[in-house]
Amino acid sequence: MKYIIMIAVVLLAFAKADAQGPPITADKPIMLGGNSFTMKTLTEIRNTERGSAVYVPVMLHYLPTSNSLIALHIPYVNYNLSDAIGSGLADMKIMGKYQFYRKDGTGKTFRMVAKTLQTLPTGKEIDVMDISTGKYAGYYGVVAGLETLKYGISSEIGYNSMPNGTLDEFRAKLGFGLPLLKPQYPNKQVNLYFEYSSVWLHERDWYQLLYSQGIQYAGKNITYDLAVQLPLIQEIDANRALNYSVFFGTRYTF
Repeated sequence: MKYIIMIAVVLLAFAKADAQGPPITADKPIMLGGNSFTMKTLTEIRNTERGSAVYVPVMLHYLPTSNSLIALHIPYVNYNLSDAIGSGLADMKIMGKYQFYRKDGTGKTFRMVAKTLQTLPTGKEIDVMDISTGKYAGYYGVVAGLETLKYGISSEIGYNSMPNGTLDEFRAKLGFGLPLLKPQYPNKQVNLYFEYSSVWLHERDWYQLLYSQGIQYAGKNITYDLAVQLPLIQEIDANRALNYSVFFGTRYTF
């Protein structure tokens, strides 16, 4: 546990990023200019009735153009579960995005993005959703978002298919961002995020509705994120129920 936290602290210490990055536990369709790289991390400390896991991904994002993105996520996990204890590489992920719609107005923009996330079975088969399942999965969805100078709204809907497992799921997300400071140059912003995540695993007849409250500091070249996620509705096996998750991370663009 101490080793994982040290990794996260080091990543935070050297991080910089574009101002007003994406929501913390959700996503948004707005992209920066083409031919840019982003290095980011979003550590999750997940506590469940089955045990706890600390998930530390290193995410490398590249924008070939202003409306496309490809990414590689290389994650490390440390877990202490009732039926498994260990640490190591979790499931790696490859992500792609393509912005197919954009409409700009005075002080506002609305955009839509097609998104795919391919999960590679590089982690152990410990059956922890989105972290380490040891099975291939492919996610396909659409992200839409409206951003103004006073607020931001993002939404996502999609389906995650796991051909050789039982974690097929319908996903839906909704997020609201509220800047607390007036626009200024050089950019300095403090944003509040209110985010909801809905997951239905129809093969297991599980359903979760989660709420996260987050805060973000965005400077000229640096962004820090902190959020706590709690369950609102859980219709799953009692020994798999989520108690809470804590997220903290940062991003650096160059």
